[in-house]
Amino acid sequence: MIRGAIFDLDGTLFDSLWVWEEIDERFLRKRGIAVPSDYAEHIGVLNFEEAAKYTAKRFGLKDSPRELMDEWMGMACKIYAEEVGLKPSAREFLELAKSRGIKLGIATSSHSSLYIPALNHNGIYEMFDAIVDTEHSRGKSFPDIYIKVADLIGVSPQECAVFEDLPAALKSAKQGGFYTVAISDRHSYGCLDEVKTFADKFAGGFDELMTFFD
Repeated sequence: MIRGAIFDLDGTLFDSLWVWEEIDERFLRKRGIAVPSDYAEHIGVLNFEEAAKYTAKRFGLKDSPRELMDEWMGMACKIYAEEVGLKPSAREFLELAKSRGIKLGIATSSHSSLYIPALNHNGIYEMFDAIVDTEHSRGKSFPDIYIKVADLIGVSPQECAVFEDLPAALKSAKQGGFYTVAISDRHSYGCLDEVKTFADKFAGGFDELMTFFD
């Protein structure tokens, strides 16, 4: 029986991967570099500092990780606070879960200065019982973050579903003993087969999950 649900934000609840795609393109184009096809997948499971270190090392950049993080944050803050919206039917799915007494948590690789304004302007911040980001946990290549959220909401992994869009995150959640639900995102189509490999359930969108808690 599912008693808890843990959600990723970017690409799962938030229709926001376009933001980082645009930032990646602008950031690397400024340095004369084309965005590699596997770049988004590699940094999607890292925390902010890990992503900056990975980027500096991969492209041989002279910028420090702190300089990279500051540049990314400056580009993203305004967009998240004003423009980032929810995936179709995400709000209705959360409301359904709350009506069934499901404990809700967030496990995100995003920074609090981005996701908190976005949660607030979409009116869903108060729905969640716990939020953990990878500033306070290892990246999503490990199940730690999901285990920490489950502990905070008082639900065992075996009674908890994790909703994610990236294969590496789904894989680690599954290794942690969670029931895994893959939410399709148009930016993740290139790894769709791999996503399905690690998902106990696959959905094209939240509209397909309205009987999930029945």
